Amino acid sequence: MNAHGIVHKYGDHVDTDVIIPARYLNSQDHKELASHCMVDIDAGFVGKVKDGDIMVAGVNFGCGSSREHAPVAIKASGISCVIAKNFARIFYRNAINIGLAILECPAASEGIENGDEVSVDYDTGVITNITKNETYQAEPFPEFIMDMIQKGGLMASIQK
Repeated sequence: MNAHGIVHKYGDHVDTDVIIPARYLNSQDHKELASHCMVDIDAGFVGKVKDGDIMVAGVNFGCGSSREHAPVAIKASGISCVIAKNFARIFYRNAINIGLAILECPAASEGIENGDEVSVDYDTGVITNITKNETYQAEPFPEFIMDMIQKGGLMASIQK
């Protein structure tokens, strides 16, 4: 399983209130949530993002409240993978639970720029910046987490 897309890059401490503002939490519809993803820091995000694209950020991505809506909105927007220096732990768990691939890789976070074309090999953890002809090494997913992501999250994995 791999990801390949254009990067949408954000900074440090992107919290769940920015990923999906509280005023949109009255919906459980994934596409409705996606239509408001990142709106307060990047109003054009939903118009630019394409299926398979990759989100890159700095430290502490997904901090703030523990709403599962945040990774749901990101995944439903078309983002295939989020790469950051590190993630807030509750966001990390929520992302895995809903089947959103996330990788911690400080070198990739620093080296990749907005608009770069990037591919990710989940089996090896190799992140390739095609635009810059650079590679970065993230820790690959353990097999049980990769299985959950491939099946669409924790509940889908349990059902199968």
